[in-house]
Amino acid sequence: MGIPQLKELRRAYGFDEVAIVPGSVTINPEMISTDFSIDGITLSTPVLGAAMDAVASPRFASTVDELGGMAVINIEGVQTRYTDPDEVLAEIVDTSPDQVTALLQKVYSAPIQDDLVGKRVEEIRNNGAKCAVSVTPASTKRLAPIAAEAGADIIVVQSTVTTARHVSHSARGLRFPELLEMVPVPVIVGNCVSYDVALELMETGIHGVLVGVGPGAACTTRDVTGVGVPQVTATLDCSAARNEYMNRSGRYVPIITDGGIRTGGDLCKAFASGADAVMLGTPLAQAEEAPGGGHNWGMANPHPDLPRGTRVNVGVKGSLRQILFGPTSKTDGTQNLIGALRICMGMIGAATIKDMHEVAELIVAPAIKTEGKHYQLGMLN
Repeated sequence: MGIPQLKELRRAYGFDEVAIVPGSVTINPEMISTDFSIDGITLSTPVLGAAMDAVASPRFASTVDELGGMAVINIEGVQTRYTDPDEVLAEIVDTSPDQVTALLQKVYSAPIQDDLVGKRVEEIRNNGAKCAVSVTPASTKRLAPIAAEAGADIIVVQSTVTTARHVSHSARGLRFPELLEMVPVPVIVGNCVSYDVALELMETGIHGVLVGVGPGAACTTRDVTGVGVPQVTATLDCSAARNEYMNRSGRYVPIITDGGIRTGGDLCKAFASGADAVMLGTPLAQAEEAPGGGHNWGMANPHPDLPRGTRVNVGVKGSLRQILFGPTSKTDGTQNLIGALRICMGMIGAATIKDMHEVAELIVAPAIKTEGKHYQLGMLN
């Protein structure tokens, strides 16, 4: 009887399993640049607000812009289905946990109003802010041109898993090279978690890639489908694809780690893994200015057949400025995220984010959050 051919499983790592090694050179944090650029658009704060209705509204997008980042508006959410989205958001927040999914399914069954797509973009632009919008692949050909014509700066084509080769029995689907001819603005596509998919997406000509399947606090995709890759490994693999594509083509396509970031330490590890920017959901949903009122919910939560999200009470922790830049009296790493990034970059001798990709050394360190922390963990009185 022969020996069975067994599959060898590859080890993958999340934020809690790795650590960043200090560098041999250190830099004063005030000398560090955290700039992020994509196709001529530069953000001084390398943070995109997630395209979640509890996170991004036209008003919130303007606040994020003032702080150097960019919020991504979901143009298939409540902002474009309802003339008064605030009333709907309040109803979602106030509904009991056992009834909220049914309510979300009802709320998101209302039709998208094309005129509201343009109106929301114009609201952001009229405030002098940059505007990014998110749309699913199925609705991209209809909605992306409307948003671009209204003045959107970036189109984000986003679903739980997006590839360059989608097979379907339905009518001819989305082709990214054709989309790039339709809209005269940068296109970011996601989400993916692997080298091959990221590389194939870049080869279509898109301008950025979102990395992450299921790590978000309000997302249940991993429980429902079993699909996902921990964010450190996913970011490392996709950044390797970016570097390979850069070597082949001479064109640099940034990657954006989306989801799973809870603290400044997580954020720093994402950049050390190769991220050019991060997309934040729950950390920004905790801001006083966020439209979710201290709650967040996954955007696959309203799916009529297979919900893959939940509403979570994340609380209101402080102003958006405090969460991103401090000052703070919190010691758990949940506030002054950009300050933490600057300190980390200084500790490893990285003057820019691209420098961080070159000099950061990650190690597997399962004890990094528990070693010597017996009092903090309540193990000793």
